Amino acid sequence: MTDVHEHELHAYVDGTLPEARRLEVEAWLAAHPADAARVQDWIGQNQSLHAAFDSVLNEPLPLNLVRATRRPALPVPFKAMAATLAMLVTGLIGYAIGLGSPGQGPAPVYLARDAAIAHAVFSPEARHPVEVDAAHADHLVAWLSKRVGTQLQAPDFSAQGFELLGGRLLTGETGPVAQFMYQDKIERRVTLYVRRAVADNKETTFRHATENGVDVFYWIDGDFGYALSGQIGRQAIQKLADAAYAQLVTR
Repeated sequence: MTDVHEHELHAYVDGTLPEARRLEVEAWLAAHPADAARVQDWIGQNQSLHAAFDSVLNEPLPLNLVRATRRPALPVPFKAMAATLAMLVTGLIGYAIGLGSPGQGPAPVYLARDAAIAHAVFSPEARHPVEVDAAHADHLVAWLSKRVGTQLQAPDFSAQGFELLGGRLLTGETGPVAQFMYQDKIERRVTLYVRRAVADNKETTFRHATENGVDVFYWIDGDFGYALSGQIGRQAIQKLADAAYAQLVTR
């Protein structure tokens, strides 16, 4: 396996890698948990930046800035200096947010992206796809429930042809994350990703996204977000998501 350098990990997080190299980086992350954890941290920082500042982008410009745009253009050296300063300020803001605790939950779309990345990292694993296998399902559910902070349930997908393979504990910008993995008879895998999402959420939503070829159906229920990910076709993954949604939201 070709070594992956740090700038390629950043490019992976930014979604700028060519498709072939992206697959190689995902394979690298699956084999190198420390780098996978760094990538998750960077994703969390990006999400915090978006959560904090995306709304500002939609605000109208102050009148004095609109007037300023009519002034003569700055000489080229001053433009370069201004660009450098802007980059420095952005970096410092990102650093500060990365150090802080994200009090505001991320937008639901980031739940889909994080779930898809976690699926891509762990579902190809042949020897260690899960930390605790399905033979110890009661222990798995109790352990993850305690760590995540809510009573979890591993949905039953036997009617759809998928059996519980096991699960693992992950980390996210909002704290511990639970991942349950399922597999069918031809060894196709899907994962259910559960984490604390938005405090005191009053609305349950159910949405679909596609992240780098991974279909994700995700929803927010109370303070927690759920996302079911897979590469088995949108209709098939939707049937599983409907079953999970029905079992988890109505329990």
